[in-house]
Amino acid sequence: MTTISAERIAQIEARRDELQALMASGELAADRFVQVSKEYAELEPVAAAAGEVRRLRAELNVLADLAEREPDAEMRAMAAEEADAVRAQLPGAERELAVKLLPRDAADERPAMLEIRAGTGGDEAALFAGDLFRMYQRYAEGRGWRVEPISASAAELGGYKEVVASVTGQGVFARLKFESGVHRVQRVPATESGGRIHTSAATVAVLPEAEDVDVQIDEAKDLRIDVYRSSGPGGQSVNTTDSAVRITHLPSGLVVIQQDEKSQHKNKAKALKVLRTRLYELERERLASERAGARKSMVGSGDRSERIRTYNFPQGRVTDHRINLTLHRLPEILEGNMDELIDALIAEDQAEKLANLNG
Repeated sequence: MTTISAERIAQIEARRDELQALMASGELAADRFVQVSKEYAELEPVAAAAGEVRRLRAELNVLADLAEREPDAEMRAMAAEEADAVRAQLPGAERELAVKLLPRDAADERPAMLEIRAGTGGDEAALFAGDLFRMYQRYAEGRGWRVEPISASAAELGGYKEVVASVTGQGVFARLKFESGVHRVQRVPATESGGRIHTSAATVAVLPEAEDVDVQIDEAKDLRIDVYRSSGPGGQSVNTTDSAVRITHLPSGLVVIQQDEKSQHKNKAKALKVLRTRLYELERERLASERAGARKSMVGSGDRSERIRTYNFPQGRVTDHRINLTLHRLPEILEGNMDELIDALIAEDQAEKLANLNG
């Protein structure tokens, strides 16, 4: 593990103290105060971890010196025992500091666009897509997040062929970003009379939502916007006005269709939101590929063709194939109790980043 120098620790604590003094001075303009307070909020937990490392190192030095130089044998033995206890605590504190100093994903605190699509498996895949969407809804509820459906294509026997939703709240993308990929289910369908286990799949994509400043779009030059009547199951639910919107982003070829709202204006706004998010993700992927030399992370490649997790109903287990973690808690996980899975993925990602720094 990379050892953080005493000089680096002193710099971190000095900057924290400097920011504190600036905020307390009362001399900052409003916009500068916001900027300084944001930097302080981000730096304070890092400085706290740095302070703990500094304290443990200083205590270890004193105890080690006592254990070597103290004339009284009993005191030497006591100091040596306490030094061993501090020495055992130090690696954990240094690792915590190293993790807090890792480069942060700028999108971690953003809301996310959650997209789930039924894959192979027909009706059973659509039902599974519905199970996954409910799982994420319940997880979001437990964390106080808000889930707003953007569009949904329901399947005849239940579930979804496709569902897209916006998830807003604190740290949404940081917690959900490792969910992108192919999720596989193994279970006996209700329509299966022979009791055979079927395997089907759904694809999940989690994208950080873009802000207007992230993606510059010239609507006159970059977009082709077509309006038409929404398609539906017939009867009263079919719109009689041209409210459905299809937006084509000409430079990239991306196409977004939105028809869930009865208002053309609302459909266009939602479609533009989805389009901005997908363009932002394309740019993030390009930059990440350049920075990492196209090297895939153990956890977070985000490749939607990659099978990442299996939900096995007969055995009541969930297996995440990226980190070889199996939990025999399938019903609880589908109820939204996902923290054990997500925490393990985040820890593995941090370990991989630390290893890359040392490499």
